[in-house]
Amino acid sequence: MESLNKANNGAAAPSEGDVAVIDELRTTYNSMKSEMAKVIVGQDEVVERLLIAILSRGHALLMGVPGLAKTLMVNSLSRVMSLDFNRIQFTPDLMPSDITGTDILQETAEGRREFEFVKGPIFANIILADEINRTPPKTQSALLEAMQEHHVTVSGRILPLPEPFFVLATQNPIEQEG
Repeated sequence: MESLNKANNGAAAPSEGDVAVIDELRTTYNSMKSEMAKVIVGQDEVVERLLIAILSRGHALLMGVPGLAKTLMVNSLSRVMSLDFNRIQFTPDLMPSDITGTDILQETAEGRREFEFVKGPIFANIILADEINRTPPKTQSALLEAMQEHHVTVSGRILPLPEPFFVLATQNPIEQEG
């Protein structure tokens, strides 16, 4: 054991609490992987990497031709985890407010007009950003703010996103359009 500690540069052995958390994470991972395998067939490595990304609080980019069940995979993940899911189809004319939301002028019960914020599709736990390479840089920037900061800025206001927050972006090969 002494040689093991020297090999780890004197690092302490994990506590019982750490081991319990790791065991719980392994159980959760295996359970999610098993549930996903009931829907997604033949994509075991992709499912594994997708689960690792979400459990490590990261994001992921899937590249592939249309028809590989990318949308089904992310939708299934949201159902397995009981989380909200939205799909955003990125297009060359998509504006940042199309994903973050915007203020809409509404008439109140008293007959006055007030701005009311209407949330965009980014306000979900799991986002499928489909064909992210097709959208303008300003819209990509709004998505990147959400991914990094877990909030969006709309009309000078910072609005938090639901937790957990996970983005799976897809990109078709250059020659393909989906």
